[in-house]
Amino acid sequence: MESASIPASPGHVEDHHHGPPAAHQSSRIDPTVLGILLFILSEVMLFGAFFAAYFFLRVVVDPVAWPPEGIPLPVLIAGINTAVLVSSSFTIHYALEAIKHGNHKGLKLGLTLTWLLGATFLFIQINEYIHIGFTPRDGAFGSIFFSLTGLHGAHVFVGLLLITFATIRAYRGHFGPEQKDHLGVEVPSIYWHFVDIMWIIVFLAVYIV
Repeated sequence: MESASIPASPGHVEDHHHGPPAAHQSSRIDPTVLGILLFILSEVMLFGAFFAAYFFLRVVVDPVAWPPEGIPLPVLIAGINTAVLVSSSFTIHYALEAIKHGNHKGLKLGLTLTWLLGATFLFIQINEYIHIGFTPRDGAFGSIFFSLTGLHGAHVFVGLLLITFATIRAYRGHFGPEQKDHLGVEVPSIYWHFVDIMWIIVFLAVYIV
């Protein structure tokens, strides 16, 4: 004789879910954005090490003349270059805001202008290296000057690569208003703002202070 199956009471329903419930979308950051933020944090520590070396050389090793006599820095040109790079932060922000509102023309315009401004910055910096009158071998100042500005220039180059890929995708219509559809713009935008902020610090520390 078959035994009748006893239905499980509501309080004893088997729960197959293990672990805490998934966080609500509004309460957690996108993994891609979190990844770029953690990467930027590591880059901040890298720049911090270079700045520590810079101020050690400037304050402890040679606190009298910095830069050394006979080595004038092109402050005006560097200031113009700073304005160029800071302007690019506004254009990439415009591009991101444009695609958030479904404005594809604004996205393409903003990314294109950002790329042009970034490339202009690199061109001016390379031209400055050619005509500056000293090399990394010319004492502690030459070494740390080219190390700091060169490290930043390398980050600008990487940022330009990211913006290049984003611009190509923008002209192919790959982005949309939803966050998951414009992460390819948001991530380069975050990185580019970081590059701009770091240059302002480099400019003030090396050329002004």
